[in-house]
Amino acid sequence: MFIDQTKVFVKGGDGGNGIVAYRREKYVPMGGPAGGDGGHGANVVFEVEEGLRTLMDFRYQRHFKAPRGEHGMSKNMHGKNASDMIVKVPPGTVVMDEDTKEVIADLVEHGQRAIIAKGGRGGRGNSRFATSANPAPEIAENGEPGQERNIVLELKLLADAGLVGFPSVGKSTLLSVVSAARPKIAEYHFTTIVPNLGMVETEDGRSFVMADLPGLIEGASEGVGLGHQFLRHIERTRVIVHVIDMSGLEGRDPYEDYLTINKELQEYNLRLTERPQVIVASKMDMPDSEENLQNFKEQLTDDYPIFPISAVTREGIRELLYAVVDKIEETPEFLLEHEEEETGVHRVMYKHESAQDEFEITRDSDGSFNVSGFKIERLFKMTDFTRDESIRRFARQLRTFGVDEALRKRGATNGVTVRILEYEFEFVE
Repeated sequence: MFIDQTKVFVKGGDGGNGIVAYRREKYVPMGGPAGGDGGHGANVVFEVEEGLRTLMDFRYQRHFKAPRGEHGMSKNMHGKNASDMIVKVPPGTVVMDEDTKEVIADLVEHGQRAIIAKGGRGGRGNSRFATSANPAPEIAENGEPGQERNIVLELKLLADAGLVGFPSVGKSTLLSVVSAARPKIAEYHFTTIVPNLGMVETEDGRSFVMADLPGLIEGASEGVGLGHQFLRHIERTRVIVHVIDMSGLEGRDPYEDYLTINKELQEYNLRLTERPQVIVASKMDMPDSEENLQNFKEQLTDDYPIFPISAVTREGIRELLYAVVDKIEETPEFLLEHEEEETGVHRVMYKHESAQDEFEITRDSDGSFNVSGFKIERLFKMTDFTRDESIRRFARQLRTFGVDEALRKRGATNGVTVRILEYEFEFVE
């Protein structure tokens, strides 16, 4: 089964907790703090594996949670950092954040990696908080939570040449003739419902990858029919091979078909009009094909080469393949909108959710207040509420962020309930 889009949940590993500990060696009176830091949580890393062709594996596993770091230990021993969680993806995978719609990574080349969910840093042990005023602190941090995000994976096939055209114009037949690919072929529309790839080799030893893509219909750029499922795959191809049925069967006009397909490509992504095109006049063994081809040439205003072929007799196939491979060799790769070119190499772009200082205060019908915000919630999760000194530190940090003052402005008084995540506190003046 071919799967080219799926949604998954990823979570970086939490950092290990720091601990409160003190030196206990013999003959060392008043031993100082010796609590070690926790180890860093593992990142969720996607890596390109060229042997993969679909996103099939993600149909059965949709949750990826990286391991957490090891907790700190006594004698100032730090916890072990967790090893990154490596997830294999096929070349051509685009990773997007489902909520923000931002592109996190575009993975193209074998071995290319991108961090999709960052692991949390380890919490600090009490030896990190020692000062001259407080040489033996009873305070340690919990590990930072790992980054969580829902992501969308899209697979865009890495083909040098892409076959486009209406259903049943002969795209699959052409691919089966010029390569070892064996796509499903039948005398009805939409025989091809998933993309097929074939390696094509010319007589002079040059080779390229050709994709037979599902048939396009009017309105595809708006998602009609197979719509976007087809069009996303054409974005990466260097050369568009436009297959047109010249037999005129079913009362179709070859030139009208040509205009319709180009209009759909343009409306989906204007940059597709930059791709060089090769026009294939297929089914030239049919009775009316020669006359229709002459009419087509008279109406054509674009300066695209036309190659009459018959997949049955193999007439014109050799010349077509030479023309396509020549176009591929002289055409540079087209960068997608979110890619940047840097010294001739694709630079992987990925973004991490930045910690924000902003927080939000809402009030419930019972008069209680809810405080939310990335930095506040992260601080909360990293606080050890079993120790009074940690609680006092948390309260000081909230005042520094301006939470206390903001609550007062919203009408908070002594004893009012304040919630952070699922926990409740009393507001104290």
